[in-house]
Amino acid sequence: MAEAGSRRNGEERDAMDSSAAQRRLRAISGHLRPAGDRDRDRSSQLGTNATAGEFVSEQGYSVVLPEKLQTGKWNVYRSARSPLKLVTRFSEHPDIGTLHDNFEYAVETFRDYKYLGTRVRVDGTVGEYKWMTYGEAGTSRSAIGSGLVYHGIPKGASVGLYFINRPEWIIVDHACSAYSYISVPLYDTLGPDAVQYIVNHAAVQVIFCVPQTLSTLLSFVSQIHCVRLIVVVGGIDESMPSVPSTTGVEIITYSKLHNQGHCNLQPFRPPKPEDVATICYTSGTTGTPKGAVLAHENLIANVAGASLSIKFCPSDIYISYLPLAHIYERASQISLAHFGAAVGFYQGDNLKLMDDIAALRPTIFSSVPRLYNRIYAGIINAVKTSGGLRERLFNAAYNAKKQAIANGKNPYPMWDKLVFNKIKEKLGGRVRIMTSGASPVSPDVIEFLRICFGGMILEGYGMTETACVISAMDEGDRLTGHVGSPNPACEIKLVDVPEMSYTSDDQPYPRGEICVRGPIIFQGYYKDDVQTKEVIDEDGWLHTGDIGMWLPGGRLKIIDRKKNIFKLAQGEYIAPEKIENAYAKCNFISQCFVYGDSLNSCLVAIVSVEPDVLKAWAASEGIKYEDLRELCADSRAKAAVLAEMDAVGKQAQLRGFEFAKAVTLTLEPFTLENGLLTPTFKVKRPQAKAYFAKAIANMYAELSTSDPSPNKPS
Repeated sequence: MAEAGSRRNGEERDAMDSSAAQRRLRAISGHLRPAGDRDRDRSSQLGTNATAGEFVSEQGYSVVLPEKLQTGKWNVYRSARSPLKLVTRFSEHPDIGTLHDNFEYAVETFRDYKYLGTRVRVDGTVGEYKWMTYGEAGTSRSAIGSGLVYHGIPKGASVGLYFINRPEWIIVDHACSAYSYISVPLYDTLGPDAVQYIVNHAAVQVIFCVPQTLSTLLSFVSQIHCVRLIVVVGGIDESMPSVPSTTGVEIITYSKLHNQGHCNLQPFRPPKPEDVATICYTSGTTGTPKGAVLAHENLIANVAGASLSIKFCPSDIYISYLPLAHIYERASQISLAHFGAAVGFYQGDNLKLMDDIAALRPTIFSSVPRLYNRIYAGIINAVKTSGGLRERLFNAAYNAKKQAIANGKNPYPMWDKLVFNKIKEKLGGRVRIMTSGASPVSPDVIEFLRICFGGMILEGYGMTETACVISAMDEGDRLTGHVGSPNPACEIKLVDVPEMSYTSDDQPYPRGEICVRGPIIFQGYYKDDVQTKEVIDEDGWLHTGDIGMWLPGGRLKIIDRKKNIFKLAQGEYIAPEKIENAYAKCNFISQCFVYGDSLNSCLVAIVSVEPDVLKAWAASEGIKYEDLRELCADSRAKAAVLAEMDAVGKQAQLRGFEFAKAVTLTLEPFTLENGLLTPTFKVKRPQAKAYFAKAIANMYAELSTSDPSPNKPS
């Protein structure tokens, strides 16, 4: 009896579960359009379901789902391209689960297609681009990987890459994937101390470098005991330095390692999808870099999801100059290889980048707002200085093309022939896709680029911890000022931040901290469970620290930062309190508020001065003034304060982008009464930003007029 009752109860539970599952499936399938409707409108398989109580946005870019099937709010957004299942693999090639699989597929499919190109010759001269095919790159990959095995480097060891973009960087990275090594990019912007820290923290056993970075490594070689082998790319065998045998380090050239491996080829040691592919260190919120651990499956999922909206092809050519140490460029390289595109490298000098672009004539151009702003400012300045008929012709062409695009029509071809083809030549004349990442770009600049260059201009949002893309603008979306819909490989929700007055009930649009979940989420920070648990909650949501807002059409817009950490236009993270604490040592300064944002490439500061110190300085300089307010406005006083701030900043070892480039002096202190201080005497940053908005705007305006390459469009 008890057994029969138990069986009956179990059957009832199964029936209830089945019934609940069927109800959920009916609710979701109610969003799916009938086949006939989908045939008429191929933009989305989804449509409004009037009975579900929630809806899919009218453009079909996102779909809203409940966070939890039983009780959750309908607040989770997914891409309308893959609403019922998050992407984990390339749909046409589900057998590709690792970076090794991806490159093996590329070598087999595109063996004789050109892959890696460079203008720099062995003797250092510059000429036309010379190319290595996919097959040749595959051969070199096997030689380098076999060379590491020949030197006894064990499977799973960390391999450092300490040089800027060039073909060897990509080949070493492929070798790491093929032989189950973990690549660890090293880069100078964090400073030599950070490089030393990363090498020791990640227990790097091999470092690939160039002669310039070798000298830095040798300065602390006795402090990096984990390193067994240093490989010098572009080095000459006869000029390799010797190091004391007590260090246990061998230094050889890249060509020698290549020959050793070629003569002792080893079979691949393929990784599993869940194995660690790379540890990417970021500057983080403290002075110590954090190592984001990314598995092969994280990177494959991200690129596979992003490729549903942007597909490259073997005829595409890409200019590689963005740092390969950053996830933006790394993810691009994985996608480019998958589709068989060609990658041409810049010379290594940003001042010669435009020459490299002219020689390469790329079809794909990825950049950051800072460069797009310079292109924008350069064209605007050229138009203004041309004057007369040329300026009127440009304005007429621009306005006509803008109107046509806004109305969804094809612009009159004459305008391209008369005006815009000359502008397109600045990027080689063949660019069909332009992408922007790292920080927000002004909507005005995106619109300008669309009109002048044509093709797709897409802005995206991502981070190292998500293996790159979280969201990106969709092809055909003409609205600017947002970062698009979710990557089909992840889902996004906004979490209330009541202390900043951001909630899901905000009108007209829900706002909150952007949280991301899915196969793109990293494994955690290397050897740092505490900081990992701070960003990934028990339900697997990564808390980004960015504040977002959902716009109509399922588009995400970034509006703020939850923490007092922000990015400048070129992507450097700024911790303003650290800088303010350094400047507090200045004699002139009573209080200081450092400001920057992702539309500008430098910091500015508001300084509440010490009146007595300022008076004494003016007396020593013989400067006459009516009152202290007049003295605060004097350019000589500002220059003196900024000079002392620079001196103190150097003593505090601030990095170049952490120095304020302009200052406004005020007699008014920051107090509880004027709303600029918290009860614990910390600066209220949003309030200070609003309070000094005019002064901040004036400083950036002055900087843009004094700098021939303005940080942002005026």
